[in-house]
Amino acid sequence: MSANPLAERESGLSPSGPHKAEQTEGQGQWIPVACWHNCGGRCLLKAWVVDGRVLRVKSDDTHPDSPDSPQLRACARGRAQRKQVLAPDRLRYPMKRKHWIPGGGRKDLRGRDQWVRICWDEALDILAGETRRIVDSYGNASLLVLSYEEGFQGVLFDPVPRVFRHLGGYTSHWGTVSWGSFPFPSLFMQGSLFENGNDRMDLLRSKLIVLWGTNPAVNRAGNAAYHILRAKEAGARILVVDPIYTESAKALADEWIPVRPGTDTALLLGVAHHMITCGLYDQDFLDRYTLGFDAGHMPEGADPRHNFKDYVLGTHDGVPKTAEWASRICGTDPHTIRGLASQMATVKPAAIISAWSVSKTYRGEQFVQAFFTVGWMTGNLGIPGGQVSWSGQSFGGKALVRLGRIREAMPDNALYPPKSKIANSYPNPLEKDWHALNWSECWDAVVKGEQDRAVHGKQPVDIRMIYHGHAAMLNQMPNLNRGIEAHRKVEFVASASQFLDTGAKYADLVLPVTTMWERHDTLMQANRETILWWRKALEPLFEAKDDMYIARGLAQRLGIDPGAVDPTPEAQKLYNQLAGAQVIKPDGSGYEPLFAISAEDIAELGGEGHPQAGRCDWRRFRKEGIFQVPRSPGDPFVHVSFQDFRRDPHAHPLRTASGKLEIHCETLAKVVNAYGWSRIEPIATYEPPIDGYEDARGSDYPLQLITPHHLRRAHSALDNVPWLREAFPQEFWMNDLDAGARDIANGDTVLVTSPHGALLRRAKVTPCIVPGAVALADGAWADIDEETGVDRAGSPNCVQAPPPSGHGVQAWTTTRVQVARHNRPLDPDHQWPKRIVP
Repeated sequence: MSANPLAERESGLSPSGPHKAEQTEGQGQWIPVACWHNCGGRCLLKAWVVDGRVLRVKSDDTHPDSPDSPQLRACARGRAQRKQVLAPDRLRYPMKRKHWIPGGGRKDLRGRDQWVRICWDEALDILAGETRRIVDSYGNASLLVLSYEEGFQGVLFDPVPRVFRHLGGYTSHWGTVSWGSFPFPSLFMQGSLFENGNDRMDLLRSKLIVLWGTNPAVNRAGNAAYHILRAKEAGARILVVDPIYTESAKALADEWIPVRPGTDTALLLGVAHHMITCGLYDQDFLDRYTLGFDAGHMPEGADPRHNFKDYVLGTHDGVPKTAEWASRICGTDPHTIRGLASQMATVKPAAIISAWSVSKTYRGEQFVQAFFTVGWMTGNLGIPGGQVSWSGQSFGGKALVRLGRIREAMPDNALYPPKSKIANSYPNPLEKDWHALNWSECWDAVVKGEQDRAVHGKQPVDIRMIYHGHAAMLNQMPNLNRGIEAHRKVEFVASASQFLDTGAKYADLVLPVTTMWERHDTLMQANRETILWWRKALEPLFEAKDDMYIARGLAQRLGIDPGAVDPTPEAQKLYNQLAGAQVIKPDGSGYEPLFAISAEDIAELGGEGHPQAGRCDWRRFRKEGIFQVPRSPGDPFVHVSFQDFRRDPHAHPLRTASGKLEIHCETLAKVVNAYGWSRIEPIATYEPPIDGYEDARGSDYPLQLITPHHLRRAHSALDNVPWLREAFPQEFWMNDLDAGARDIANGDTVLVTSPHGALLRRAKVTPCIVPGAVALADGAWADIDEETGVDRAGSPNCVQAPPPSGHGVQAWTTTRVQVARHNRPLDPDHQWPKRIVP
């Protein structure tokens, strides 16, 4: 390998002559590779590899593209991924901070110190030595491990936490992130967490589609928006409720209904009031399938006055939740609220679909209660074309093709009984004692030395070491400035990363890890119809190692058998996935093995197992990288959520306390309130969230910040790619009225402040966001000026610090800020120098 393998592998990207890459067609091969980032798209990506060099990428062309079986084409993020894998700012070798010594040394220099190159042996010796010193001195609870061990369908992302578990455990993290406030209301009101949407083919039968806060054109830039477009072409009317006139609204909506952030519950109550007073709701459905709508249909033992209908009408509190009442809170015109109510109630069948983000507010469970209740009032549940779901972009139903689980037999010398378990089932011995920090209070707990266990009171916390693995927790958790303070307090910080991202930047020890393009083959579920095969395309760049190398090396140095951490060879894991793969039978009656595997195949794969018959050739799957079940309208695979319950609620009761849909849900209120951070009622009510619209009015921070996803990156991944930085700038959105009142013009640099920090961005002045709201996409890598404390990269967590709420919900959508024009110029992000360590 040359002294600069990165330059060698990139040399074919800009050929000097025309069609240079095409001239090598006979020498290379298309290799299906991972588009591994968590955007939800799960699209097919292929790399053209010649002599170990990736010259270009393409997406799905493995079968004819059709509306019923569309190709899984990657978006700009996937197509730019080689600029991430082969980026000049890839970490090349292990490094330690120049002024680090055991115990911390100059801890205040974290984030601005110089780096010293070291070898892998020294790096692992430091990691093991500091781990052992800290555990022996302070106990296992002093280790804070911020990583995701298991990813999608059992794919192992980071095995290092296993080492800490075998050592005796560690303090972990908990709370809802992506799903917002939906999990507990889903469990207790409808009896299921995953029964949350109809099949994409069923969407073609909908006459109305309400997208509440969901923006599939950006959030899942694969085929999700296309499926909605097909429904529109089939005659569905589409409404989008959102503070922003989003890309999805522009492309799909017949009507955009603007709403202030964090006030959606009030809007829904106004909708319910119009339905009730005009007699538009489905009384028969409510009587047969729900409890709690009116006084005559309450759960046993519940106060009949505490029903939803009387609350909306103001029967007992004297406050009717009229469209005018709602409008004063949510900002939506009363006429628009009544029009929304009429359409939702009368156009059937209707698909009413919410994004997770709408519920990411303080007391966000209130929104979910109201969303389910109003949706159920329309009767659009369990019928073809009708759904009330919170993840409609996934288009639900059991998988038509599914992989075998990655199973691992634990050795006899492990700490746990020797039996077969899935990859993530090595328990953390400290979990039983609740050694875990809620996302929203994590950094405060480290700095203060105690956590607020809500109803359990204050509990001491003594974190001495932080380990960053497969995650970007410092950048992505609330209150980033407090997080930096926490990192500069503890005695040791280690980060395994591909780049000098925010977590690595503030570490003492940095370990360069490989990308998925440089690792062993593995399989992945893409959606309910599709599975993907990711193959190794490149040898590891420079001195990068995979996380298992770190885990085994750390285990050995700590006196733990590496075989207890890595008991199953990679070839066996792959074989288990293949051999256990199943596909739906043509008539939908059950499953059968997907792949035929002979004894010779088993030997070639390198696993242990038995020959089997199957429908498909696994070699073709390996070459193409995708298997997709063909679909057509009316096929036997269409899924309609709650259809059996709708057909016969007595024979198919729900897994709720009553067996019915619970509009009045005492269990939900008791469980959420037991956490002690915020309180809700058993029915949907509106109580203003902390830092919401009501708090913003007349305050020093009168604007509400929302943080949508961005086409530039998936969460924080890919934010360092210049192509994406240039194509999708990190702009600060604000309405013309708010900008004009502050003498801000489009393109001006603005200073955004909150009680928690400050940042600089270029303003995007637009009518496509409601007045009083501002928006900044999540995930930008923080770049904080040490002198001023101001972040110039536009990382929202520098100004966000939502308090813990509900059942561990991060209340992103209710953050108050102020904005002012700033005289300091800000160069476009794609012109910034990369974080390259020489």
